[in-house]
Amino acid sequence: MYDNRSLQACCAAHPLPSSVGKGFLFYAARLLWREGMSEEKQIMSADDIRRALVRIAHEIDERNGGLRDVVLVGVRSRGVPLAERLAAAIADFDGMRVPIGQLDITLYRDDLKSRGIAARVRKTDIPFDVTEKTVVLVDDVLFTGRTARAALDAIADLGRPARIQLAVLIDRGHRELPIRADFVGKNVPTARAERVLVRLRETDGKDEVVIARGTAA
Repeated sequence: MYDNRSLQACCAAHPLPSSVGKGFLFYAARLLWREGMSEEKQIMSADDIRRALVRIAHEIDERNGGLRDVVLVGVRSRGVPLAERLAAAIADFDGMRVPIGQLDITLYRDDLKSRGIAARVRKTDIPFDVTEKTVVLVDDVLFTGRTARAALDAIADLGRPARIQLAVLIDRGHRELPIRADFVGKNVPTARAERVLVRLRETDGKDEVVIARGTAA
């Protein structure tokens, strides 16, 4: 599985304990595996995600004193199915179908120049006027706040909402901008080097949220 050069480089970077003895090949291979593979820990199951979204749906209703002028705008990509699920949850307890839009924030990113031609622009589809509406932006993870800032700029170019609110499934901290979510499914303390991966049926074939440590293979 591993060639001698890789094993030797690994052992040079990680001096071999004297107790390992003849098992050094196993020890080195184990180090390579640990360095090359990510370790995942599930922090939300499918049922946890469902309950969080139902709670957020009720909170949106309560915070705004009803849903008459509320619209949901999902930030691509996983914010879109989350917005659709929130709309379905609202319809279940209120009977009202809240309008849903899809927002691509690629051209509003502050790292667009560094991303260059690799940046992929997808379709924004908001089939309603946001002016004088309560726009609830929906995203999967709130991290530095830069995606949320880009979404605010994108919405401002479409009209003048009465207010803009932010709903996220996960708030993992480490903010770089003064942005705070109005509705949060779960607050998750993380190390900056860790990755929070939201997987949804619509995009990934299953529902779960995991924290990944290490480098993906």
